[in-house]
Amino acid sequence: MRESANQDYAPAVLVETREAVGIITLNAPGSLHALTLNMIRMVYQALQDWAANDAIACVVLQSSTDKAFCAGGDVRTLRNAILAEPSAMPNLLAQSFFSEEYRLDHLIHTYPKPVVVWGGGIVMGGGLGLLAGASHRVVTPTTRIAMPEITIGLFPDVGGSWFLPRMPGRSGLFLGLTGAALNAHDALFTGLGDYFLPQEQREASIAALAAAEWQGDAGAVVDRVLRSLSLATDALPVSEVRQNWDTINTLTAGRELGEVVAAITAYQGDVVWLQRAAASLAKGAPSSAALVWELQKRSRHLSLADVFRMELVVALQCCAHPDFPEGVRALLVDKDNAPQWSPRTLDAAIAAVDEFFQAPGPQHPLADLN
Repeated sequence: MRESANQDYAPAVLVETREAVGIITLNAPGSLHALTLNMIRMVYQALQDWAANDAIACVVLQSSTDKAFCAGGDVRTLRNAILAEPSAMPNLLAQSFFSEEYRLDHLIHTYPKPVVVWGGGIVMGGGLGLLAGASHRVVTPTTRIAMPEITIGLFPDVGGSWFLPRMPGRSGLFLGLTGAALNAHDALFTGLGDYFLPQEQREASIAALAAAEWQGDAGAVVDRVLRSLSLATDALPVSEVRQNWDTINTLTAGRELGEVVAAITAYQGDVVWLQRAAASLAKGAPSSAALVWELQKRSRHLSLADVFRMELVVALQCCAHPDFPEGVRALLVDKDNAPQWSPRTLDAAIAAVDEFFQAPGPQHPLADLN
């Protein structure tokens, strides 16, 4: 998650077509393309328009810079809205932001045409929500994926309760609890990526799609284009998840959350990636750890739409509890990296976790998703 920046000097989302390809470009480089509510609405509207347009065969979603695809959501504005109305439940801005973000993510998961997401550079939080549901997900040598919500008192949302449990073994649980970063090889191994292309081939890829003959299965056409430009697998970086597979599954083997957290935070090996993961969990919000665990349990037999509905309830409750605004303060506002979590212990967080699943009202904003 990254704070937002003023992008009034240029449109934050660019929408264009090239032949039969619709192209959406996130264009907020000052915030690493962190999503604002207006950006979410612009992307959603473009996708809705093209879904019904027979002249469009596929959609490409990218950013305007190589440094990042999307570093998350505009959490600083959300915090300001919470502080302005601390007793509001639900907070109206938060309800609009999260419900419309999740509606967009659901649309990408269920889109009737191929969606190519170019996931080069930083892909975090809300950015991963855009990437995860796409039919064709490109990663590059610069890709750095993470769901670091435990550091700000939130939880891996945007469908994380759907795609994290579907990763191999218990790697999704580990990543949700620790916010550990993934590279391109990790993305391919865990199922978050499909194609490994050079970052500098982005324009060539779009040009090739625009020049393609769109006959027959559009998804197969996209597949042929992207595979023709893909790098050899020997160019992949070492996968931390694959290399540390046995350790990850051992650390997360406990039947209770307390056992798993104790095992991860007690890690004393010499793998730097695992050391950082353990430190992140140790410093993170206990409420976030409790939510990661509980959401994975409760989502096991839910549909995708029901997962998004559940996540919205939890997100709005996070806005009504102290950890989320406090985490944003510590990481992005005061930048003292010294959050005062409440509750402070994991046991207390586990005892209070049911509060986060209480819907704030009878009419659910995502009731119509199916």
